Amino acid sequence: MAKATQSDPFKVADGDRPASSQPLFHQHGVEVQKFGKMRLFPLALNFEVRLESVQLLNQIVSDSMILYALYKKHHWLVRGPTFFQLHLLLDKHADEQLKLIDLLAERVQTLGGVAVGDPRLAAEITTIPRPPDGAEEVPAMLSRLLEAHEIIIEKVREAITKTAENRDDGTNDLLMSDVLRTNELQVWFVAEHLVDIPVVRV
Repeated sequence: MAKATQSDPFKVADGDRPASSQPLFHQHGVEVQKFGKMRLFPLALNFEVRLESVQLLNQIVSDSMILYALYKKHHWLVRGPTFFQLHLLLDKHADEQLKLIDLLAERVQTLGGVAVGDPRLAAEITTIPRPPDGAEEVPAMLSRLLEAHEIIIEKVREAITKTAENRDDGTNDLLMSDVLRTNELQVWFVAEHLVDIPVVRV
């Protein structure tokens, strides 16, 4: 059994073999699949169809990651008389977006692609405008969320049409049943908070 030295409890004494349970730190290697490259899976979908679906999905993943971050930011920074209900609603929507991101990314992997996983890469790909770093008024924050949703919904609708044409039924079903309907429902819930109705009447 390996013995640690007194000067360094993690260093193995000469002649002793390292314990098999010791983690091997600082490992780096070559990429086994580069971003944008495809693997082959027997899915009865040709390469061009799978590649196009992966590109469409990764765009939606990137935009959804930014929308998720906006929801979390506004969840933290919202203020005023509707603080409690919006604080909870925005966090709920953020959780729902996170689930969509996971479904979308797993679909990319299923098709043989590489999903966007680093938020820094998502920031390079997204078309959602960057918000100010500070806090905005609540109506501005909610409007920003609705604008981000509309950008995503437009791309989702285009991807639904394209994947239907390409007979990528799995991607089409995911986009229509999960991604589109969730985003549409979230738009409704957020938009209703921008109706100009007094909280109380005198």
